[in-house]
Amino acid sequence: MESAALLLSATLQAGTVVALASLGLLLNERSGVVNLGAEGMMLVAAVAGFATGVHTGSDSLGFLAGAGAGAVMAALFGLLAIYLNTNQYATGLALSLFGAGLSAFVGLPYTQQKLGERAHFAVPYLSDLPFVGPAFFQHHPLVYGSLLLTLGLSWFLYRSRAGLVLRAVGEAPESAHALGYPVRRIRLAAVMAGGALCGLAGAYLSLVYTPFWVEGMVAGKGWIALALTTFATWRPARVLLGSLLFGGVTMLQFQMQGQGINVPSQLLTALPYLATIVVLVLISRNPLWIRINMPASLGKPFHPGA
Repeated sequence: MESAALLLSATLQAGTVVALASLGLLLNERSGVVNLGAEGMMLVAAVAGFATGVHTGSDSLGFLAGAGAGAVMAALFGLLAIYLNTNQYATGLALSLFGAGLSAFVGLPYTQQKLGERAHFAVPYLSDLPFVGPAFFQHHPLVYGSLLLTLGLSWFLYRSRAGLVLRAVGEAPESAHALGYPVRRIRLAAVMAGGALCGLAGAYLSLVYTPFWVEGMVAGKGWIALALTTFATWRPARVLLGSLLFGGVTMLQFQMQGQGINVPSQLLTALPYLATIVVLVLISRNPLWIRINMPASLGKPFHPGA
């Protein structure tokens, strides 16, 4: 029972990183913009959050710095892809490479640095319950924040006028423009908000999940987040479910290693990524399902004068 509780707890923590980034990318793609730069944004945000935490001793400022760094990186992408109409896929890949290089350079002085003493979080009374306490009620507030964010984003997209406009921009930008909506500004706002969430994921990674900085520490989670938006057919609740699935498989490898199961460690390390590939292959067998749920203008540039 104790082992199962620890596995559930670790699953929530690991899933939070991917969930925050995936929800941000979902917001981008609902507006019709594909940003492949999640990995680079998360790396820059991770080093920005960690450096801020080291110098100020405040995790809150670290999270703000991470979200700000992600938003700035996303704004750079938006300027190029939305206003200058560069290819979204190529620009996103360039952003990812740029972020990896920039974070490695900026992070050099911080590879041996340590954060201050880490706070322990627990929900009063509930954290003392057997099994469910350690499994669900001893987490960082951002873990619960990701759950609330999923609910909030679902309400925003499907129950608010602003969400309806955002989805209209992603489905038919020409029609939205004809009705007087500033398509480019809406897309830029969505891209920056998505970048801030990716930044928050990166800061959570370096401040809470693994509280140190090392080059390349995101380790492909940005690409997994991109895959999950398709896996979830651009729906927030499914994004959260997919993130927890990835987190569970990630933690299962450590559980299996700890129990001495005779499986090559390389295979166990690759297990979360193999699971993601298998799920995507299964989903891709029904391309109609993807087309029905995918924003109609995803990845297509918009020219106001056209």
